[in-house]
Amino acid sequence: MTGEVIADARPRPDTNVPGNYLVELTFNARGANLFEDITSKNVGRRLAIVDATPGVTRDRREGQGRLGDLAFTAVDTAGFDEGGPDSLVSRMMEQTEAAIESADAILFLMDVRSGLTPIDRQFADVVRRAGKPVVVVANKSESRAGAGAVEAYELGLGDPVAISAEHGEGLSDLYDAVRAALPELTAVAAADDEEETDEERVNRPIRVAVVGRPNVGKSTLINRLLGEERLLTGPEAGITRDTITVILEWHGRAFRLYDTAGMRKRARIEEKLEKLSVADTLNAIRFAEVVIVLMDSERPFEEQDLRIADLVQREGRALVLGMNKWDLMERKGGAAGKLREEADHWLPQVKGVPIIATSGMQGEGLDRLMQAVVDAHAVWNKRVATNPLNKWFEDAVSSHPPPAVSGRRLKLNYITQVKARPPSFVLFCSRADAVPESYLRYLTHGLRERFELPGTPIRITLREKANPFAGRKSRQR
Repeated sequence: MTGEVIADARPRPDTNVPGNYLVELTFNARGANLFEDITSKNVGRRLAIVDATPGVTRDRREGQGRLGDLAFTAVDTAGFDEGGPDSLVSRMMEQTEAAIESADAILFLMDVRSGLTPIDRQFADVVRRAGKPVVVVANKSESRAGAGAVEAYELGLGDPVAISAEHGEGLSDLYDAVRAALPELTAVAAADDEEETDEERVNRPIRVAVVGRPNVGKSTLINRLLGEERLLTGPEAGITRDTITVILEWHGRAFRLYDTAGMRKRARIEEKLEKLSVADTLNAIRFAEVVIVLMDSERPFEEQDLRIADLVQREGRALVLGMNKWDLMERKGGAAGKLREEADHWLPQVKGVPIIATSGMQGEGLDRLMQAVVDAHAVWNKRVATNPLNKWFEDAVSSHPPPAVSGRRLKLNYITQVKARPPSFVLFCSRADAVPESYLRYLTHGLRERFELPGTPIRITLREKANPFAGRKSRQR
C-alpha cells in the first residue's frame, strides 16, 4: 500500500476555514484507501468512497479539516500506477502529479502491515524529484506490528512518523512533523473565529451540484467553466466516483461546484462501488442549494432524467436543466421552444424551470447556464410579503372555491410564508386532512405565476385554525 500527503500552508483568502493559514494535504491512497483513515479523523466525517478494491479513487477530491490549530484542505488523489499515454490510468496519474506540483510539502503515507513495496519505492522517486519537504507517515501502527516502519528508513526520506489514523493515535506527532517541515508557513497563530457578517453571508459561495446520467459530460462541463483540466474526463462511462468539490469565480460571484457520479436506474446498479457513488451523489444534492440536472441533448427527458429532476424537487433544491452536447445537434428553428414545452410537460411540478442548451466541449452556453443558476438561487431565496400574498389568496379562493368533502364545505382562512430556501407557506383552514391534493396543486401553480417563482419547489403546509370555543360546555337557558 502506498500514499502521499501534500501540505500547503499558504494563506488562502477564498476559504471559509478559520485561521490565518491553510494547510493543504493531498493523500494518494491505494488498496486500503489510507486517505479515508486520515480524513475521517481530521475532516470530522467520511468524505471519500472507501473499499478494498484497488483504484477506487480517481479524481482529486478536497475536504476542509483541522489538525490541532492547523486549518487545512485534505485532497484525495488517485494511486500511483503506470499506463499508456491515453489510458485512464495515465490521466489519473496526471491528476496526482498536478496535485504534487501545487503543494509546498509532501507527507509520504505508507502501510506498515504490508511493509515497503516496489510501488512505494517508485513513489519515493516521484517525491524526490518534486524537491518538496517530505514527512514519511507509517499508518496502521496501532499494534506496533509489521516491518513497514523500520523499512521506511530505506526510502531515505527521513524518520517515519508512526500513526493509526483509524484509532486517532499519533496525530500529535504528525502535527509536530508538519510544523517542522513547514516552520515559516505554520508559525502564524490562528485567528479567533468570528461571526459571519451580513456581507460575508451575501457573498458566500453558491453551492451547485451537477448531476445526471453517466457520460452526459458533467466533468467536461466543469472543466470548461474552470478553464483547466481539473477533473478527470474521457470517453469511458463512470469515471467519476467520488463527489469532487471545486471553487469557481464567475463574473465576480463565487460558486462551490460539486461534480458527481452518474446515476443509473436502481435496477442496473449491482456493484458495491457504484452504490457508494450514487449515495455520495445523493448527499451532494442534499447539501447543494442549486442543482444542475445535465441531460444529453440527443436523448433528453429520458425516464432516469425525470427521476433525478423529481428527486431534486422533493429535496427542495433550486433546479436548472442543462442540455449538454448541443453542438452535436442539427440546428433547427424553434428548438428552444420545443425544449420549453417538453420541460413543462414532463416536469409540471417545477413548471418554468430554466432550461439551457450548452456544450461543455465547445464552451457554448456557459454564461447563460451560470446566470440561470444565479437567478434560480435568487428565486429559491425569495420571500413574499403577507399583504399581497393574502390578497392573491382571497382572489384565488373566490374564483375557484375548494370542493365540498362529504357534504361539508371547507373553509380556508389565510396563508403566510414561513421561510424561504425553498419558498414555504402555511395555509390555515378548518379541516386540513380534507383538502384535496388537486386543490393544493392549483394554489401552487397560482403562487408560481403570481409571484414569479418559476422552476423552484414550493411547499404548502396545512394547519387547522384553533377553535376558541372547543372544549366549552354549552349552557341551556
